[in-house]
Amino acid sequence: MRFIAGSHLLFLPSFPSWQTVFRYPRITMKRYFHEELESVRSHLMLMGERSIENVNLAMRSLLESDLALTEKVRAADDQIDEVEKQIDEEVARYIGLRAPVARDLRLLFVAIKASHDLERVGDEATSIAKRARKILKTGRTIDDLGKLPRMCEVAVLMLRESLHCFINEDADRAFPISKRDEEVDSLNRENFQHFINKMKADPDLVQSCTEMVFISKSMERIADHAQNIAEEVYYLLTAKALKDVIRGEESA
Repeated sequence: MRFIAGSHLLFLPSFPSWQTVFRYPRITMKRYFHEELESVRSHLMLMGERSIENVNLAMRSLLESDLALTEKVRAADDQIDEVEKQIDEEVARYIGLRAPVARDLRLLFVAIKASHDLERVGDEATSIAKRARKILKTGRTIDDLGKLPRMCEVAVLMLRESLHCFINEDADRAFPISKRDEEVDSLNRENFQHFINKMKADPDLVQSCTEMVFISKSMERIADHAQNIAEEVYYLLTAKALKDVIRGEESA
């Protein structure tokens, strides 16, 4: 495509998007900005789904005492890291080129913070898989998981709910997530005491039970990251801190 400006020739790529932008600048550019924001949203949801899949995979490696699954968890974490990089690049490009308005800017900052939380979820799933691998390489099967299956169930539910808060723009859905975080904290404390008692009863279990204590802590951190995302989304939608709102309701 060629434009003549005075005596100068200006050449532009002959893509349909360029033609449309010059023909209908206001409408198309607005739609183009919207599509860029939707790309950030969709990548965040993709990252969330992959993180949830990896947590479930790590739990399966424990339940099934499966070494092969622990390797799959470690490989899948690299894919999560790549999506996080994509989100960071998209946000940086959008802020640098589009000068977003206040609400869009909050969305972008929440997307960055949430993606970092999801990346940490992937890291914790990998940590669980590594510790499961250590136990399995000693020749032991993992027969006693304590409260870990329930912890995983609640943590994954929290992750799904926090992502639904984001995609459906539903601030009210963030409140139950805080209650579930308290449940996971309580289950983690129960696990700690349970595995400590097992170590006291049988010194041969010290290594495997120590690993289980750390696995439980990783699951508790996964729930914490889900809670962080819920708080970030709540702020995006209301411009208020969720903790302050909950504290105010409890003191009322």
